[in-house]
Amino acid sequence: MNLSKRMIVLYAIGAGVAVANLYYIQPLLIMMGQSVHATVKHMGLVATMTQAGYAIGLLLVVPLGDVLPRKPMMIGLSIFTALALVGEAFSHTFIPLVLFSFFIGALTVVPQIIIPLVADLSIPEKRGQAIGLVMGGLLLGVLLARTVSGTVGALFGWRAMYLIAAGLMLLLAVIFIFTIPSISPTRSMTILDLVRSLVTIAKKHRVLRHSALIGAMLFGAFSSLWTVLAYRLNSPPYQFNSAIVGLFGLVGAAGVLAAPVTGRISDRRGPRFMVGLGILFTLVAYVVLFSLSANLIFFIMAIVIMDFGTQASQIANQTRIYALDASARNRINSVYMVTYFLGGAIGSALGSYCYSLVGWYGAMAVSIAMVLIALAVHYVLPMIPTKSQAH
Repeated sequence: MNLSKRMIVLYAIGAGVAVANLYYIQPLLIMMGQSVHATVKHMGLVATMTQAGYAIGLLLVVPLGDVLPRKPMMIGLSIFTALALVGEAFSHTFIPLVLFSFFIGALTVVPQIIIPLVADLSIPEKRGQAIGLVMGGLLLGVLLARTVSGTVGALFGWRAMYLIAAGLMLLLAVIFIFTIPSISPTRSMTILDLVRSLVTIAKKHRVLRHSALIGAMLFGAFSSLWTVLAYRLNSPPYQFNSAIVGLFGLVGAAGVLAAPVTGRISDRRGPRFMVGLGILFTLVAYVVLFSLSANLIFFIMAIVIMDFGTQASQIANQTRIYALDASARNRINSVYMVTYFLGGAIGSALGSYCYSLVGWYGAMAVSIAMVLIALAVHYVLPMIPTKSQAH
């Protein structure tokens, strides 16, 4: 089966709408904390629980896509996510806010089921381009979520944003009813066997291990940058206010434009070529950010290049891991994305810590180091024989 361009775009929009649930909270934290009488420290826990829930969902929910019919699964997840969003909107004390934030994260894994579905429904020659379009929609959802939630929160209050988000997820469930084909799972496994199989799959596929580590390092470098970016733009020579800093995130739209282009290149030249090219782009970008951050033109250009390179590598990585085993694409995606977000958490923690020690140069040193690790994994590790090859 070959998906039409219209259907791919529809799934890309769905991925963007769903993933946005993870990021609405960031501009609204102060407003939410005031309404439930929580301190800044406590509200940080609310944001953390959303990410923790997402990690649990990637590990335990996404793999079910290989053993459960995906159509009812995606419809059910969308409906339950809408209910969690409504629960968040009507939380008037701290504890319910924490719990519903966790459930929002754990249930908002529909995008990571959409991507393997698109890979399944696309012909191999067009798979990279299709994944690129969906990833572009996902990235656009990430970028616009903060801007939209900040605007809605300022105009109508933070609860309105979560009610709107719930409505969007119910609309998404209706779209899934009419657009997702009924595909029977290829195997039957218990949940325990399913979780165990994640380890087996990771051990079996060397390309998956390398791709996951590369993705983790690049996302870690990305997270190190964005964790401290607001501090840099608030300091000399810029001293931008929060409104301008918020708009600065839209520079990342370059990654959205890169998605279909890199997907096509990946289909023609092979995903390994595109992964290497993306890593080199990001390395150049972080070196520029390290050395020329006081020049606004170079600063913006470097972020555009960095977004392009990160997105290119991500699309190519996912294109090659989905070619490994068609019957295990959801579990393969689970292994990849859990590793990916673990790398992001490490990069964020290291970046903020080094920024507290030596400022901007410390955070960018973390980013450069992580990209260099990705470069070594891509070009050096494949030359090292495995135990089976050694014998």
